[in-house]
Amino acid sequence: MFCFQCEQTLRTDAGAGCASVKGVCGKDEVTADLQDVLIHQLKGIGQYRVRLATLGEVDARADHFIRYALFTTLTNVNFNRARFVPMIAEAARIRDRLQHAYQAAALSAGVEAEVLQGPATFIPAVDLAELLAQAQTIGVLAGADEVGADVIGLRALILYGLKGVAAYAHHADVLGETRPVIGLGIAHALDFLASDPVDLEALLNEALALGTLNFTVMEALDAANTGSYGTPSPIEVRTTAIAGKAILVSGHDLRDLAAILEATKNTGINVYTHGEMLPAHGYPLLRAYPHLAGNYGGAWQNQHQEFAAFPGPIVMTSNCLIEPQPLYRNRIFTAGPVGWPGLRHIEDDNFGVVVQAARALPGFASTEPERTLTVGFGRDAVLGVAERVIDAVKSGVLSHFFLIGGCDGAAPGRNYYTEFAEAVPEDSMVLTLGCGKYRFNTHEFGTIAGLPRLLDMGQCNDAYSALVVAKALAGAFDCDVNDLPLTLVVSWFEQKAAAVFLTLLALGVRNVRLGPSLPAFLTPALLDILVSRFGIQPITTAQADIDAALHRQAA
Repeated sequence: MFCFQCEQTLRTDAGAGCASVKGVCGKDEVTADLQDVLIHQLKGIGQYRVRLATLGEVDARADHFIRYALFTTLTNVNFNRARFVPMIAEAARIRDRLQHAYQAAALSAGVEAEVLQGPATFIPAVDLAELLAQAQTIGVLAGADEVGADVIGLRALILYGLKGVAAYAHHADVLGETRPVIGLGIAHALDFLASDPVDLEALLNEALALGTLNFTVMEALDAANTGSYGTPSPIEVRTTAIAGKAILVSGHDLRDLAAILEATKNTGINVYTHGEMLPAHGYPLLRAYPHLAGNYGGAWQNQHQEFAAFPGPIVMTSNCLIEPQPLYRNRIFTAGPVGWPGLRHIEDDNFGVVVQAARALPGFASTEPERTLTVGFGRDAVLGVAERVIDAVKSGVLSHFFLIGGCDGAAPGRNYYTEFAEAVPEDSMVLTLGCGKYRFNTHEFGTIAGLPRLLDMGQCNDAYSALVVAKALAGAFDCDVNDLPLTLVVSWFEQKAAAVFLTLLALGVRNVRLGPSLPAFLTPALLDILVSRFGIQPITTAQADIDAALHRQAA
């Protein structure tokens, strides 16, 4: 086992990476190795998928499998080794099917089929011990002694960004928003990685191309969410309990939440959101369910305490799952790509067993005094008051925008984001998205120009909305996005954040503050490239970074 894909990776004087019987996230070495095998197979599928496309053929089933399989390998998604053995077998069947389809298409077109090498020829062992032995030669560090840490780092950046892209694409896919350009783009990145690239410029260009693809993917997910559940609008969300039976829904998947709301309609069971599901309340067709009672708890890393205290079943629809504790292990369910050994997994949207569990569990005994948070400031809500915002900037009432977004986590240093948000000058506005908002979204920010000073724009994928707003404001001020009075302060944790980071680079957004720590796969030489070419700036202290942002604006 070797893994350094997320912020919580083990860091010692000897280096960074989880390389023992269990990673910091709780993933055991067998599961990690099986995931490496699966990813290697996906590269081989990508090789054939790309070549089929050159002959005018598309395999939508293969695209769907690629997205789902990559999603299962994200940090804090699937820890269940038993789920990966059949996926590896399925990947082999899909590769064989695409190989035969490619050879037949080439024959039909009168061209010679290319004889592929590398992952396209990989045959997974049937025996588990032999399969795990195969994993030792195909992981993320394969060839490191020959190509060096910089090449390995950029390959890792592409792979981990690709995982985030695939996760967003999967969320859109399950809502019916599937675009051939996305499937081909993901396959192209896999095909590129299958060639074991060593040229740093080629690697960097591929990373930027992946960032461009992710913008398309986030746009597709935005279309899927708004097309299914309406355009988000501001609403106050209750954050305290209401007496009665209850179900808690965590993760990102709005389709699962909608299915649970439908399954609990007219049952007297209240449904609460958790973590990144908070923005769901902004969607009109979801909040139309009167039993969508509110949001319970905060960011993912607090689930041990929050899930233990919740008096009903819990459904984890995507990342971030951490090892369930005995106090709630028998009442937490997984869905979609999520898995943990021994937990009950929901198949085919059959949430009836969750409803039964809610009826059997006590629920909340009493109603607590109401407290609320305001969410729902998607791009349409913000652009709907754009004229007021523009006038406030031109008049000097509003001097600066700080977008503080991204992942939360348990590692030291994340209080930086709390300190930053609370120290933002009174004549500035704070935009936020992702679960990092829980570091400061209960702070009283007040108003500016008749608008809330804190605007919650949604989930991490709603970085798309933030970028659309930034482009619109740049157009209104007849300037480049980088010339706006705007500072991006990004907290990263896992692979979805890596995908958004690549999108910012691809769009030419500069001077992004990144923290709390830098990815372990970024070598000093790679960091120098990011700083010199893209203006990436590691965080320092909250006040120093605020001062630097305002000084840059004044310069």
